[in-house]
Amino acid sequence: MMTPHESFLRTHLLLQLLLPLGLSVHHPPHHLPVHLPTLVPHTPTPLARSRFSAQTQLDFTTHCNSSCFHREQEDQLSEKLAFETLYADGSRTLTTVDVEDDDEFEGDALHLRHPSPSRVLGWKPRHKRVRRQIYGADGRFNIHGDNFLLDYPFSTAVRISTGCTGVLVSQQHVLTAAHCVHDGKDYVNGARKLRVGFLIPPSINGTKTGLTSAKKPVVRWVRVKRTRVPKGWIQGPQEVSMDFDYALLELRWPHQRPFMRLSVAPSSDDLAGNRIHFSGFDSDRPGELVYRFCPVEEESSDLIYQHCDARPGASGSGVYGRVWDNSLERWERKVIGIFSGHQWLEIDGENRDYNVAVRITPLKFAQICYWVHGNRLDCVQD
Repeated sequence: MMTPHESFLRTHLLLQLLLPLGLSVHHPPHHLPVHLPTLVPHTPTPLARSRFSAQTQLDFTTHCNSSCFHREQEDQLSEKLAFETLYADGSRTLTTVDVEDDDEFEGDALHLRHPSPSRVLGWKPRHKRVRRQIYGADGRFNIHGDNFLLDYPFSTAVRISTGCTGVLVSQQHVLTAAHCVHDGKDYVNGARKLRVGFLIPPSINGTKTGLTSAKKPVVRWVRVKRTRVPKGWIQGPQEVSMDFDYALLELRWPHQRPFMRLSVAPSSDDLAGNRIHFSGFDSDRPGELVYRFCPVEEESSDLIYQHCDARPGASGSGVYGRVWDNSLERWERKVIGIFSGHQWLEIDGENRDYNVAVRITPLKFAQICYWVHGNRLDCVQD
């Protein structure tokens, strides 16, 4: 028999299923296919071993004003999309890349990256909030029971041994936030023996039937084979590097769970219900998987601004929405961003605060896709 909490959550999930189905029949979005650039990697260059001297910063907060909002990045796209690879033995390499169709894409980037904040962010003066990351009544749900923990999409959420969350994006890869493994200058101490944790419900773990509701899931840990971090995170000032706050972890062996596919983040108008969702391991609810959803408040070319309730530990969660799939002619859940943290925006003397996700742009999609497949030819289209 379901608890009231489980009944409410199941009803919500059914509504999430039915709403997009109705939209897909009557109002499928009409937009042109996304232009995907191609990354051409060069031969990796060996680097000195990491010192693993950094400390993990779970409560990641940045500040941004007009100058950082308008900061030009298109002149250094190839440099920022270069990436480091950290191996399990502590060795690391640097891979530089060229971006094909660079001129065409940078022209698009110039148009997207420099709008006025009053237009993109719909700027209206507002009193700053005093409760960071929880907005009003707490709208998060703890995920309990085998029926939910092992069901898609909750089963795609995994723990990162440094205290963060990640999302399964292939049979052997986990997407998470870069600040969970690297502080911008060096790898965190916990990245030396990085592991990914899979939740095992109490009933599967041998707990007697009838006692499962009082028991918490256990975690099965798997070692990480290698870690990839974009140079845009490693080399940039804090205000800019939040745009590149993502990393990909490759597991030593494949897992057997369903994973969630990636997509270039569409405009929020092209998301079913204008909503995003993510599940993570918030630090104020130890041992629990916590789910939340909310509308997209504002968006820029690199970040998704929202007021989904979250606490430290949720960093690295896969932010997903229901995206229209032209080939399947239906709405599909796809990862469109990575939850990063909290940002204060100061424009014209007014402060506004948001929880922020890194948006998967066409260039970031091409880069992550290459990390997953190791073959740029497999990353020509979504």
